[in-house]
Amino acid sequence: RGGGMGRWGGGQRLQPALLLLLLPLLLLPAPAGETRGRAGDYGLFVTDYFTRTPRKLSPFRSFASIELFHFHIPEDTVIAVWNLITFKEQGGTFGDQCPDRSITVYFRSGAPSVINPLHTHFPRDTAVPGSFALTLTWTLPNRTTGVFNVTSPLPGDWFLAAHLPKDEGKISVKGLYEECQYLFQPQLIVQRLVNIAVLYPGYVTEQSMAPHNRSCLYKVFVPSYTSRVLVEVLRCHGAEGCPLWLRVRAKAPPLHNSTALDCREHDPCQLALDLPFWQHWYYVLVEKHPGVPSTISFQVTVQLTDCSQPSLARPPFLPSSASMNMPHSFGSAGGMALGDSPPPTSPNGTKHPVPIASPASERCWPIRPTLRNELDTFSVHFYIFFGPNVSVPPDRPAVFVINLLPVLDSGGVLNLELRLNVSSLCGENVTVFGCLNHEVPLTSSDNTSVTCETESLAGFLLSVNATASLSRLRIPYPQTGSWYLSLRSLCATEHGFEPCTNVTAEVYLRTYLSPCINDCGIYGQCKLLRTNNYLYAACECKAGWNGWGCTDNSEAFSYGFQLLSTLLLCLSNVMFVPPVAIAVRSHYLLEAAVYIFTMFFSTFYHACDQPGIVVFCIMEYDVLQFCDFLGSLMSVWVTVIAMARLQPVVKQASVLYLLGAMLLSMALQMDRHGLWNLLGPSLFALGIMAVAWTARTIRRRHCYPPTWKRWAFYLCPGALIAAAAVLLYAFVETEENYFYIHSIWHLLIAGSVGFLLPPRAKPSRRLGPLPRRKGCGYQLCVNEQEELGLVDPAVASINSICTS
Repeated sequence: RGGGMGRWGGGQRLQPALLLLLLPLLLLPAPAGETRGRAGDYGLFVTDYFTRTPRKLSPFRSFASIELFHFHIPEDTVIAVWNLITFKEQGGTFGDQCPDRSITVYFRSGAPSVINPLHTHFPRDTAVPGSFALTLTWTLPNRTTGVFNVTSPLPGDWFLAAHLPKDEGKISVKGLYEECQYLFQPQLIVQRLVNIAVLYPGYVTEQSMAPHNRSCLYKVFVPSYTSRVLVEVLRCHGAEGCPLWLRVRAKAPPLHNSTALDCREHDPCQLALDLPFWQHWYYVLVEKHPGVPSTISFQVTVQLTDCSQPSLARPPFLPSSASMNMPHSFGSAGGMALGDSPPPTSPNGTKHPVPIASPASERCWPIRPTLRNELDTFSVHFYIFFGPNVSVPPDRPAVFVINLLPVLDSGGVLNLELRLNVSSLCGENVTVFGCLNHEVPLTSSDNTSVTCETESLAGFLLSVNATASLSRLRIPYPQTGSWYLSLRSLCATEHGFEPCTNVTAEVYLRTYLSPCINDCGIYGQCKLLRTNNYLYAACECKAGWNGWGCTDNSEAFSYGFQLLSTLLLCLSNVMFVPPVAIAVRSHYLLEAAVYIFTMFFSTFYHACDQPGIVVFCIMEYDVLQFCDFLGSLMSVWVTVIAMARLQPVVKQASVLYLLGAMLLSMALQMDRHGLWNLLGPSLFALGIMAVAWTARTIRRRHCYPPTWKRWAFYLCPGALIAAAAVLLYAFVETEENYFYIHSIWHLLIAGSVGFLLPPRAKPSRRLGPLPRRKGCGYQLCVNEQEELGLVDPAVASINSICTS
């Protein structure tokens, strides 16, 4: 649209001003920042800017009615600021008269937010991940701006979901008045660090922190099969011992609540992280205590424990299978392979290997992969080699990995099903526990542990036993990457759970990705939605059912109500029978055919259009809808044209009837719900009728129709009934009262037709002579009275009409 694009263009011109407004936020002291510009020896600040096209927001009914925005935050980002702009628009102009409505925005990293603003019930066995939420209120007449900033955000995909509050469900006629539109446009500004110093496992990095510096930031890559990360600060020399804080965080620079250690109270200053995330960067922040003006020198080293070799730590720069999975940015200078040479020496320190002692209790178990079989969009099955029956030994867990592709698999539902083979328990009270964790398997050394959470790790717990042999788990919009399932068998005793002896439990494992939960059931429809290049699926419920999987029946329609509403909408069309009888009695056969057509297709369209299970479709829904709309408009058209009583020559040619049918078909194909589809033909037909009535009034010098009874008992009641029907249809109809208000609409429209249809035209009693022409050539003699069908040709005298 021209007007809309102009408005949006104006919003884009505000970007320099918005950047100036957001500049103080970007200049806040970052967790890793010492100076502006160059930050010590580990990088520069770089600012990136991203924006999305404004979109129209809709009132919330289900997740299918929200607007979803996709952003990508780069690595090493220290702050991300979302600028949220909302415009009002009405008829292509500023919507100053539009009411203020609150707008809710949800933020989530890795996958879209699973939102529940109506507080409905989720399906059983459904895990609901958390997300940030922000409510925007209007501060200007037609525009509002909100700011949402995240310090040290997780890198990767971020999703924003926005919607308006739920409305009252009014059904408005399209084009009756200019609707208020609320446009939402998010903008993202990120500030990231470049050239952060990299710590190499097993090597020491020397650092000297100047008085004007507050902290030093490093990062180390943790490959797969790493069970422990140990960060140490060595040889710390300062004015008051070692006045440093040691903070470590995965994926992003540390925050104030990250895992931390005060080096003044711990000697040696060692921070250990068990079960770290695999294939991710870990950030190490060495921060100076406040009020320490002197220079501090120290050494930093990182030790990674390889759980596949618990007696030894990971050798530095060993080109093992796990090390080969490191990202390209971890490579050494000069393009050499990772195992060819140690890393280059930094300007302010040296790196050399140190001996590492590792606890022998850290170990991991073999991980069995799964085979990915893609059937359709968000329809993926994960098969286990030599499965689906899995044997869980008593002495060790069985670990499986499920890989979800980046971005592509986050718009569906991850389903997990465990079924225990009770016959394999040999009478023992065995319980099989399953822990589903993201990006690292939970392989605790405590065999009696039944929890799937640690201080830095949260997972999902499943359990099956002889009593409850089936367990399910559904995760809507799962985060992509690797999901690890660890199965352990424990025996229940009086003192809790203990390791079993000589009992190998057998479990049936089924894992798959589906678009929606149980395909939204019988009272919902699973819709595949798209925003730019991102696909996701959501349920759209009907018949009063709600919830993420259309399983909340707190406001659901009963079967009796569904049957009653269907019968009301269908049987109310029987009211067209009297107009059909009146039309046939008055010899309006074409009008009667149109009324029958309308009655038939309106009945079966409403039988097919029901939201519940009382549905009956004899044709495709689109065909029934088109025929119903066409029949309704044609009924109005032919009734008004019949009231005009046009000259016989025009009426017999049926020019206006055919022209109306073609024009109405074209209009309905363009827009079936437009206001002018009804008003246009009606006003045009009323104009023709007014011209015809005015011409008769002038010619006869008497008001037409001439009798007051026709006005008092037919025309005025019919017009009032039709006006009441139009008012109900345009201003009273809502989603809650649709069933009986629309049924009343059927009754009123059919009743108005019975009043407005004119009586049968009186035939002329005088038969004038037919024109006769004389000419040469062959002659065709036709009996005049036999042609007109007035008398019996065998009795009446013959008067011939001879024509050339």
